[in-house]
Amino acid sequence: MYRLATTSYFDRRVAKFTRAHPELKKQLAKVLRGLAADPFKPHLRLHALKGELEGLHAASLTHSYRVTLTLRVTKKEIVLLDIGTHDEVYR
Repeated sequence: MYRLATTSYFDRRVAKFTRAHPELKKQLAKVLRGLAADPFKPHLRLHALKGELEGLHAASLTHSYRVTLTLRVTKKEIVLLDIGTHDEVYR
């Protein structure tokens, strides 16, 4: 099991996101449970980011929405950083 940690920025973004997309609340909960259980499961589509975001990872919420995160494997910790569309989280 991985411990999920959030930033205050992520907390604000997820509140705004779930208000705008209440139909995705269950999917978000499922993705977060999946990340905590095993972030390397194929259905999460976890991938490393490149360029200015090198060192971060992203998991897919839907085809259009992503969750960006820092994955600390040695500490079994995932720090959730952002949620939004591809363009929003990869800026």
